[in-house]
Amino acid sequence: MSSPPAYGSTCPDRRPDGGRTLGAVTALPAAVWQPLLASHEQRADALTAGHRARRATGERHAIDDFLYDYYGTRPSVLRRWHPGVDVRLEAGPDGPAPHHRWRWYATDPDGAVRLDTGAFLADRGDSVRFIHRLLTAIASRPAFTGCFGLHEWAMVYRQREHRHPLPLRLGQQGTDAVVEAHQIRCSHFDAYRFFTSEAVGLNHLRPTRDSQVDLDQPGCLHASMDCHKWATKLGPAVPGDLALDCFELAGDIRLLDMRASPYDFSSYGEAAVAIETPEGKAEYVARQREFAHRAGQLRARLIEVCSALLAQVEPGARAKA
Repeated sequence: MSSPPAYGSTCPDRRPDGGRTLGAVTALPAAVWQPLLASHEQRADALTAGHRARRATGERHAIDDFLYDYYGTRPSVLRRWHPGVDVRLEAGPDGPAPHHRWRWYATDPDGAVRLDTGAFLADRGDSVRFIHRLLTAIASRPAFTGCFGLHEWAMVYRQREHRHPLPLRLGQQGTDAVVEAHQIRCSHFDAYRFFTSEAVGLNHLRPTRDSQVDLDQPGCLHASMDCHKWATKLGPAVPGDLALDCFELAGDIRLLDMRASPYDFSSYGEAAVAIETPEGKAEYVARQREFAHRAGQLRARLIEVCSALLAQVEPGARAKA
C-alpha cells in the first residue's frame, strides 16, 4: 500500500518486525500491529489484575492503591496500546485500527490511522514542553542517594493519626527519634508537601512546585516513580511498551518506598528495610541506585517522545534532546 506524499518515500525500507519505514514514518501492517495490541492488553491485564479484583470487593491495599489513587491510573486506559509518534497503523481485513475512534487520532484516505500530533499539541503542548524541560533537567544531574527514604518518616513525625491503618514498627516515640537523628534531605515537592508541620522545618531544602525543575534528581524514588505520571500525561504519544514499563517500575519502587517506611507491613508479608540501621541503609541505597538506572533508561525514552512531538512544530527539537 503506497503512502501519501506527506509521509515521505514511496519506496519503504522493510523492518525486521514487518513494519515499513516511510521517510520519518513507520507503517505497520495489520498483521504486525494486531499481535502487538493483543500482547499489550494481556500484559496490562496481568499488571492490574490484583487491583481490579480488590476493587470488585471493595478491599483496600496500602501499597498498590497508591498507583491508582495518587496517580489517577485507570486500568482501562493503561490497557490501550498506542504505537507512538510517527507510526501509521494500516487497515486490515476488518477495517481501520480501533484507534480511529480514539481522541487525537486521524484516519488517512487509505484507512491507515495515526496520531494527530497537531491536535495533541494544540491541547497538551504546554504540558509536553514542561515534561521535556523537567525530564531533561533530571537526566543532566548526578543521582543523590543519601536521603534513605526519610520522607515517609517525616510524614508521620509527631503525629497521632496516620494515613495508613498500620502500626509503626518502632512506635511513635521511636519513629520520632529516627527523624531527629538524621538530616532530612528531600528534594521532591510532591513528597515534601505531605510532611507534618513539625517536620517541614527539619528538611534541608524547601521544595516548591516552581522549583521542581531545579531540584528533582534521578536518585529520588518519587522522581523515578513519576516516569509513570509523565507517560500518562503524554498519553497516546507514548508507545505501549514504554507506558507499561513506566507503570511496572512505579510499582516496584512503591514497594521499596513502603518497606523502608516507618510502617509495619508484616501483615502484607513484606519485610522491613530498616533504614535506621547501617544494613538497612546499605540495602536501600543499592535498590535506589538500581531504580535510578532503570528510570534513567525510561526517562531517556520519554524525552525522545517529547522531542518527536515538539519537532512537529519546533524544527530541531529532536536534535537538541
